[in-house]
Parts: sequence; structure tokens; C-alpha cells
Amino acid sequence: MKSGYLSEFKPALFSLLKHGYGVKNLTSDMISGLIVAIIALPLSMAFAIASGASPEKGLYTAIIGGFLISFFGGSRYQIGGPAGAFIVIIYGIIYRQGIDGLLIAGIMAGLILILMGLLKLGTVIKFIPYPVTKGFSAGIAIIIFVTQLNDFFGMGIKKVPAEFFEKLVEYSKHIGNINLSATIVGLVSILIIVYSKKITMKIPGPFLAVVFGVAAIYLLKLPIETIQDRFGSIPSGLPTPTFPNITMDKIKALIPDAITIAVLGAIESLLSAVVADGMTGDKHRSNMELVAQGIANIASPLFGGIPATGTIARTATNIKNGAYSPLSGIFHAIWVLLFMLLLSPVIVKIPFATLGGILIVVAYNMSELEHIKNLFKAPKSDIAVFLTTFLLTVIVDLNVAVQLGMLLSVLLFMRRMISLTAVNKLNITLDVAEDSMDDGMDDKDAIANKVVPKDVEIYELSGPFFFGVADKVKSVLTSLEAYPKVFILRMRYVPMIDATGMHALTEICSEYKKHGTNVILSGVSPYVKKLLIQGRIHKIIGEENIVDHIDKALSIAKKYVEQR
Repeated sequence: MKSGYLSEFKPALFSLLKHGYGVKNLTSDMISGLIVAIIALPLSMAFAIASGASPEKGLYTAIIGGFLISFFGGSRYQIGGPAGAFIVIIYGIIYRQGIDGLLIAGIMAGLILILMGLLKLGTVIKFIPYPVTKGFSAGIAIIIFVTQLNDFFGMGIKKVPAEFFEKLVEYSKHIGNINLSATIVGLVSILIIVYSKKITMKIPGPFLAVVFGVAAIYLLKLPIETIQDRFGSIPSGLPTPTFPNITMDKIKALIPDAITIAVLGAIESLLSAVVADGMTGDKHRSNMELVAQGIANIASPLFGGIPATGTIARTATNIKNGAYSPLSGIFHAIWVLLFMLLLSPVIVKIPFATLGGILIVVAYNMSELEHIKNLFKAPKSDIAVFLTTFLLTVIVDLNVAVQLGMLLSVLLFMRRMISLTAVNKLNITLDVAEDSMDDGMDDKDAIANKVVPKDVEIYELSGPFFFGVADKVKSVLTSLEAYPKVFILRMRYVPMIDATGMHALTEICSEYKKHGTNVILSGVSPYVKKLLIQGRIHKIIGEENIVDHIDKALSIAKKYVEQR
């Protein structure tokens, strides 16, 4: 047991290197890491800028976060770094709490992620309802798209509002300031990204778009804002790690944001790891992956970076280009560092119109319109959850959207469970009740096939007996016109019972006992019987009256009737 626990928290890199690592593997990892780094370079800066931070903070995240996620992670191919999913939450934190608030929230999220991993919540995260994840992903995609319109059209708005509708109002005021040159560069950048795959798969589209943008600025001297115009130079190295100014007031204010970052990071990284497993047949260690994400998100803010997570597109690119081990992710981080050290004078010449075009493509991919179309073929309750989460993400806040989306999912799930639970009276003649679970003529245990003693009443409870149905069941079973000598409650279709159900059943049994009725529970599974014994129901009706089959229940009932 202890050995299994330790292996579950062993980084994939350590396990893989134990089996040997050759020059061929090293070459594959270095080349794959280089290609991923070429994609990560513009994306990391674009995500940081879209989040309201300076471009180098995205690079720091790709370097520090990417290195640590690959080094400690539980996935063989995971590539970590800044992600589009964080843009909305990061923008809001910086807008309200400043960059220091973001760094504190990142560290808090890292601690939460480590705790989630140690508590083995890696598998639980996967059970977040699909309509919720699809809803906030589509919402984030819309916000990213709208946020990029300023740079894409070169409107020159210095500070874009945080609220969705305020953005639209601000854009309408500056629609006359659209820069045609910026718009053309942005459109061509999008076309390059979309159609470059048809020409070559070896050179990433975003890289070609950046080359085009820089060349257009340099050769044509176009009046388009660049990274240098807005931010000046980019540091050509990593900063000294420093702690942000942490206060209790800031911690309290940032708890909801930290939780959102942690949950969002966990979902994104584990989803990416699952996609990687599907592409390769490998199997990741979800809890170790969460711990690695936590370590990365504690370290990244110390270097001024933004939150990091596993990224699906970069991880898939890593696999497609022949990565062998997590060292490809480590090389990706090293390559990004080398680009920053050697190419910072060129990097600052990238036009914002190009970065806007790149993020518009990212937003489109994130929306996954085909999946949304399929979702609208799902039950209405799932559509309601999706639309609620989507609209709240866009209009209100990502925190509120995730919380209410989850709450609505839970309530709708409870409603479904309640609809599956029924309590029916079973006829003791050959005419079986139409709405009974016992109406199958092929069922040898049907009451119609049994000899039922006189003065014996039989009801059947089917479905989970939990707090959502406890009151309904109690109301039905304690509203009989006359109490029989023996009451049998069939529970063969009851898979579980919770504390509220147990309390209701205790009250039901006590009520029958008060009227001199013997209660027999029939068809009780070993699991449910164990819970009933723990709930001390046997003290009321007798343990001998909790049986696993209707024949035993009828035999006991016959004895009670004869004794009377």
C-alpha cells in the first residue's frame, strides 16, 4: 500500500529515465522542444499582454512554469506554460488588485493545487460536468476575441475596460480610429496561421505570422504599434526571485480568485494529460500532475510570472514532433530562455495586430463550435447549465460562472435522481400494479408468482434513498388507511441510502412498531445492510428482519401472521 502510494507520487521523468535514455531519444526531445518553443514564444507574450501584464511575464511563466511542470509532472508529454483559459481571471485580478495581487493569488493557487494532489483529488476533477467546462471555455473564448479587437484593428485605446459591455461601448466610441494597416496585418496573420498547415507542418503557423508581422513593420515602415512602442525593451534574462508583499487582507480578498485559478489549472492540465494519453496510449499520474502544477504556480510568481498550466495545443504538438520524455518540455523551457537572451531586440518589434490575430485563432479553437453544436442535442437541463455558465462567464465573472454552473448541475442531477426513485404498492393478487417495478412477467421473484399471507402489505422502493426523496417516501409509507399485521418493504433496487434516508426509514419503522406492525426489509444488498446496521435500525425491527430475498421475507411474514 505504502509502495503504491509512493509510486503514484513519482514524477514521470524519474520513472522513464530508469528504463534508459539514449542519444536518439535526446535528439528527439531537443527537436520537439525547439518546435514547441517556437510556438510558445509568441503565445506566451500574447497571453500575458491580453491578461493585462507585460510580455516578459508570459516568457518567465513558460520558462519557470514549463520547466517545473515537465520536471515534476505525472504526464510523459505535458507542456506547461501560460494559457488562454487564465486570461479572463488574470485580467480581473490585475484590474482590482494590481500585479502584486496576481502574484499572491498565483502562490495561493499553487498551494491549493499541491493540497488537491496530496488529497488524491486528481480523479475527482475529471467529474466536473462537461456543460460547465464547455460553458466557461466558450465564454472565455468570446472574451478573448472581444479583448483583442483593440489591437487587431489598431484602435489605440490605452486602457480597455474589464467589463464585457463596457468594452463594446468603448470600441464603438473609437470605431473611427481603426488603423487599416494594422487590420490588414492582423487579417494576413490569421490567414497564415490557418492555411500554413496545408503547406508545411514543420514550421508552426504562429511563428510564420510573427515573421510576417516583423518583416512588414521593418520593410514597409507601417504605422502599427509594436511591443517596443508600448512596453519598451524586454529583459534579456530571468529576474531575481522575490516575494510579493503578502498581507492578510490581500489573502482574504484573493481566496475566490486563487480557488478559481487552481480549479481551472487542474481542469486544463488533466484534460491535456488525458488528450496526450489518448494520442500515445500512455497513462499519466493525475495526482502527481496536480502537485507539479502547484510547484510551478508557486515558483512562477516568485520570478514575476503569471499562472501556469498544462496546454493541450502545445502538448499535442510535442507528441506529433516525436517527443520521447518529459525532457522535451524541459528543453522547450530552455529554448524559450535562449530566445529571450539572444533575440529580445527582434521580439520587441512584433506588432500587436499580429498578436491579436494569433489570439483570435486561439479563441476560435478554444470555442470548439462543433462540440457546442452537439451539446445542443443533449437534454434541456444540460443545455441550461451550458448557457448559464457561458453567459455568466461573459457578462458577470468567471468565479460566479463556475460556482453557479456547478450548483445548477448538482441541483439538476438531484432532480434526475429524485425522478428515478419511486415507492409503489404491490398487489398481492395476480393483477400486478402497472407502475410497479415488479411487473415483469419473466421475473420469477415477482409478487404475482408468490404466495402472500393474509394481512401482509408489500411496497417496493426503487432508486437511491437519499435526502432528495426521503420526505416523499416517508409521506407515502406513513399514510396508509390501515396498518397491516406485517409490512414488507422491498429494497432490491435501492443501491444506496444516506443519513437522511436512514433517519426517514427509522421514523417509518418506529411508526409501524407503534401500531403493532412487524416490519421486514427485503432484498437488501450487503452494502445497504451494513449501513442499516450502522444506523441501528435493527434495534427497532430486529436484524433477522433485514433479509436479502423476498422468499425469506415472506417466510418470516407467514410466521408472524400465524403467531397472531
